[in-house]
Amino acid sequence: MTGLFIQKQAQILRKIFLQAPRGPLTKVVFDIPPYRISSMSSTANPANPLIAVCQMTSTSDKEQNFATCSQLIREAARRGASMVFLPENFDYIGISTEETLNQAETLEGDLLQRYSNLARESGMWLSLGGFHEKKTDGEKDQRIHNSHVIMDNKGSVVSVYHKAHLFDVQIPGRVSLRESKFTIPGSEILPPVSSPVGKVGLAVCYDLRFPEMSSTLAQEGAELLTFPSAFTLTTGPAHWEVLLRARAIETQCYVVAAAQTGSHNERRASYGHAMVVDPWGSIIAQCQEGTGLCCAEINLDYLHRIRQEMPVCSHRRPDLYGKKNGGILHSLL
Repeated sequence: MTGLFIQKQAQILRKIFLQAPRGPLTKVVFDIPPYRISSMSSTANPANPLIAVCQMTSTSDKEQNFATCSQLIREAARRGASMVFLPENFDYIGISTEETLNQAETLEGDLLQRYSNLARESGMWLSLGGFHEKKTDGEKDQRIHNSHVIMDNKGSVVSVYHKAHLFDVQIPGRVSLRESKFTIPGSEILPPVSSPVGKVGLAVCYDLRFPEMSSTLAQEGAELLTFPSAFTLTTGPAHWEVLLRARAIETQCYVVAAAQTGSHNERRASYGHAMVVDPWGSIIAQCQEGTGLCCAEINLDYLHRIRQEMPVCSHRRPDLYGKKNGGILHSLL
């Protein structure tokens, strides 16, 4: 009887929350080349903006990576997306620390100028998640920043977040990566960016494992949390989906996670499964294997209704577990 009662109550709660005004879900998955397209829905609600979330296999060949990203961006524009999300290391993945450092560019370099041109041509906002940003000449520390760059549809850079949590993990025989050898950790959580698809909170990959960061972004007004990633084949199957859905549920945000997939070189491979999770914790779009993209509608009316009917944020008890300090920009060092 107890089990049946709990099951019935869960069905009632789910019915209440799923009555929120959510438009038809859209999912598109394709590989390059050729395109193979499947759709979850033949209709779309024009009131809800469409986002495109990309999956790719970066290598050390920057030109080939750019060609892949260009195709993905143009396909997203053809399908009517307002904003495109590229994964961490969309520019390249080096085979060594030396190669990683040598190929880095500044924000004013040729590569980001080419993406600026793409943003203008396509008329879309771009989330360039995980750009190897070279610092200005003359600084002693030769390491780079892992930078999440947001461009508007005019090709202007509107925000640059430096990845704060660096992936220094040693699992014998399975994972060995020390990001801090070539990357400087960021020192700020940035304010969410107002975009055509909502207020976007910026993070990168390993930041996903630190819920305090997601909570801070949500409290500062984020409606979408972004985690452009290159999850390993060891951690991905165990933690990727679980963490993304948890962050969505606890913050009542859309979670957008572009991803690297497949073998980058003989030393490194990524899990893939780029996806979008809604504020209820449901996966509403996901890539299959290989290079491609998935699309999803962002229904902010649905998001705000969930927050109104289950006001988790107002139920927080900072008197028990601490308060935010330092205003909207918070030191992480």
